[in-house]
Amino acid sequence: MAEAKFDGWIEDHCRKFYVPGPGRPSIPPGVYFRMILVGYFEGIASQRGIAWRCSDSRSLADFLGVPANKATPDHSTISRTHRRLPESVHAEMFTFVLGIAQRKGLISGKTVGVDSTTLEANAAMKSIVRKDNGDDWKEYLTRLAKEEGIENPTDEELRRFDKNREDKKVSNKDWQSPTDPDSRIARMKDGTTHLAYKAEHVVDLETEIILAATIYPANRADSDTLAESLVEAQRNIMAAGSDANIQKAAADKGYHATKQLVTVNRALEVRTYIPEPDRTKPRRWKDKPAVDREVVEGNRRRSKGTCGKKLQRLRSERTERSFAHVCETGGARRCWLHGQEQVGKRYLLQVAARNLGLILRKLFGVGTARSLQGQAALLWLLQIALKVIGGLPKRWRCSYRPSPCEGLGSRMGHRDSLLHAEIV
Repeated sequence: MAEAKFDGWIEDHCRKFYVPGPGRPSIPPGVYFRMILVGYFEGIASQRGIAWRCSDSRSLADFLGVPANKATPDHSTISRTHRRLPESVHAEMFTFVLGIAQRKGLISGKTVGVDSTTLEANAAMKSIVRKDNGDDWKEYLTRLAKEEGIENPTDEELRRFDKNREDKKVSNKDWQSPTDPDSRIARMKDGTTHLAYKAEHVVDLETEIILAATIYPANRADSDTLAESLVEAQRNIMAAGSDANIQKAAADKGYHATKQLVTVNRALEVRTYIPEPDRTKPRRWKDKPAVDREVVEGNRRRSKGTCGKKLQRLRSERTERSFAHVCETGGARRCWLHGQEQVGKRYLLQVAARNLGLILRKLFGVGTARSLQGQAALLWLLQIALKVIGGLPKRWRCSYRPSPCEGLGSRMGHRDSLLHAEIV
């Protein structure tokens, strides 16, 4: 980031959103963006957790540029800065990292994989209300019970009534969250039902760089968002300074829809490799445009070929890996913000941090950015092994200095531990 002169660049882009005058001074925007990057690399989802972690580590404070005699920003400062800076600035930060990847030769941009996952929203199913009259779940059940002849039901009677009644499904057309109206009722990957958002990745299948990461309502079908995500990915490629054009796109069968295939193959001029869903009856093309049949059969032929099968294997491996990094180890599976725009801003920075990790791996030439955290432990085990088999060379001595926060319940404390090797 220092090599790319990030701080000067981001301050020029954010200056118009800061008003000079009396009052508490704001933190530099570069500090805010660095703290979100820390959240990804440390696997911390909440802004409170990020603020605590930065205040607990002197090395992270140095990374933020905070002097030893000053405290690191607290979570409320992070929240205010997040709300102040618009989505366009976060998108520019994302393309800034893509520009670094482009200069390092990590953007091919010709063959991409597209996939989506669900993110749990910061809202509870128990709090949903009716859109028509604002009744919550208890008031709704009470009205249904009265229609069945149960007057003034108790809580126990309502639970029994709700358990035994039929048609207990809830629809996004009728229900919404009062705290996060943009969230949608959706089935999660583990089979549970939550209020959620949908995150969609467009991944460069040659380099694994994420070219676009868009947040959609959770009830939008994959087949409805494919073209939008590809357009966003192409826009980001151009903004990063690359002249590459997306030529091939691989996705799973959930993205197969005739209208989208026609749009992507003809309007965007991108060849699709999308398996066709299993059908009990052959499709009829009698009353359909000729272009529909041509595009669908062309996609079917490509997806069953050798190239199509290879791209599907790469898509399964590399798009799923991107979700594992961003959502699982990166801490983005659970949203801690309200609103599609706020969730989208935070998620863009998570993905930018993941791309930055890939760039670091190229610079180091081995392993991953996370794997370097275990090198100290590896050297310590090597020292023990050498002692067992005959001792260390006389010219070398290793010493271990634990972090000040070890033994105080910090799960991240071992990352500040240092292993020293010196000549004696």
